[in-house]
Amino acid sequence: MSTGSGAASAPAPDPHDTLAAPDTTSARKTSMFASLKVRNYRLFFLGQVVSNIGTWMQRIAQDWLVLSLTGSSAAVGITTALQFLPMLLFGLYGGVLVDRLRKRPTLLVTQTAMALTALVLAALTLTGRVEVWHIYVAAFALGLATVVDNPARQSFVSELVGPGQLQNAVSLNSANFQSARLVGPAVAGLLITGVGTGWAFLLNGLSFVAPLAGLMMMRARELHAVERAPRGKGQLREGVRYVTGRPELIWPIVLVGFIGTFAFNFPVYLSAFADDVFHGGAGVYSMFNTLMAVGSVSGALLAARRGTARLRLLILAALAFGGLEILASASPELWMFALLMVPLGLFSMTVNVTTNTSLQMATDPAMRGRVMALYMMVFLGGSPVGAPIVGWITDTYGARVGFAAGGAVAVAAAAVIGLILARVGGLRLSVGWHRGHPSVRFVPRERREALAPAV
Repeated sequence: MSTGSGAASAPAPDPHDTLAAPDTTSARKTSMFASLKVRNYRLFFLGQVVSNIGTWMQRIAQDWLVLSLTGSSAAVGITTALQFLPMLLFGLYGGVLVDRLRKRPTLLVTQTAMALTALVLAALTLTGRVEVWHIYVAAFALGLATVVDNPARQSFVSELVGPGQLQNAVSLNSANFQSARLVGPAVAGLLITGVGTGWAFLLNGLSFVAPLAGLMMMRARELHAVERAPRGKGQLREGVRYVTGRPELIWPIVLVGFIGTFAFNFPVYLSAFADDVFHGGAGVYSMFNTLMAVGSVSGALLAARRGTARLRLLILAALAFGGLEILASASPELWMFALLMVPLGLFSMTVNVTTNTSLQMATDPAMRGRVMALYMMVFLGGSPVGAPIVGWITDTYGARVGFAAGGAVAVAAAAVIGLILARVGGLRLSVGWHRGHPSVRFVPRERREALAPAV
């Protein structure tokens, strides 16, 4: 197993371009749907279309059911925390397993487990026996399956399409997930107000038939062979050392850790705005999620056309995302808050896709499971820490203060890590005038020093 610089999958970065993630793709734009020409990926994609709609239906139904049973935003935060706690506790171990195992059989097991969890919750809700602790247990069980399912799905994409179309495939996966967000919340809202939350759970459980069928129909001979890590000692520490020794891996992961912990807690924020600030119901909450999905799909499709995933774009998108959360928190009217969900979704998806793609392109294939597990552990596993905190802030000081605080954390983290990456890459901040206008940009140290007046 290679543990070197990752040259097999990406060239070493230019020291003066640390804010540009290494990649092997051309800088020119590619066809937006190029990956769908690959049969195996097409089966994977279509299966996920159906399953993702069910997933979004359950997310909305679960959050609203908890809020209905308890009347507490903190309880919604606890549910979110329990769902992502296994990723925080066992995420790295899941990555080690994924690097050792064949991805397709692994996904068949994890997807089946997730389907059973949804069906059990549906049975409890439809029979009128559901209690809050049932939802907590179901959320934790789903999180346990996700520990292996998430890094397996992330790294399986490279086996489906190969490195040449990885950027496009990752972006289309994100567009797929967010497109389902346009349908899932709307259907969930109709089901909740019409027949109850239990039917949303039931349909989600049945939706897993599609990805399971797609996985079984794939042609194994058409998969791109990827070296699997042999069983051995110290593989967990090896993965951590691999990431911490490379600035283009560790700092994006740290950034999304802050954002995922404090700024991406939308179940807490949006349910509180829908219920407490604008005094709406499940329909308003679903509308917020749908509008965010419009922006997210746009962001994912734009990413699918880009030939590179640059870290400077990640920093700018994170700054814009945090700034929009602060702006939305002060929105006095429902229509204004709702409209801001579109650009908020666009920049949140830009952060997500850019981080995901840049990490995969900069990582050795034999280490990809562990790197993506660490990424998912930090990004999703931060919720057990952040969700109860932002839930408490929201309950105590109001939804506006909670949302603004999350945005402020995102802005501060992006600014600090952007400066760190610039310094590591031999860049300095240049402030001056360009064509009669103020200009703020990063330039190589040598250039800055050459422009400085002699003393």
